[in-house]
Amino acid sequence: MLIDFIQHQLKQFDEMASRIQAAPEKYIQFDSVSDFYKAEWLKDFPKGTTWAATGLDNGAEQFYAIIEYRSHFLSISCSEQIEIHCGVYGQ
Repeated sequence: MLIDFIQHQLKQFDEMASRIQAAPEKYIQFDSVSDFYKAEWLKDFPKGTTWAATGLDNGAEQFYAIIEYRSHFLSISCSEQIEIHCGVYGQ
């Protein structure tokens, strides 16, 4: 039996993104951008996943992050409310 590692990793990414969407309060609690980069749950994404965050510095209350693996993405926007979108680029 052959295992398609890319498909396995895409599934891993999608499952983690779904967990964050289902319970954002468990994952999205940061006082600074530095806190985002230190989040332990980022390690639950497949190896090769990239992420970037903006906001929260200098007393800002707004926060934006993008997490990507290949063509899959998870975007998180926090201002007055939390908005989370995940999907596949080009679809």
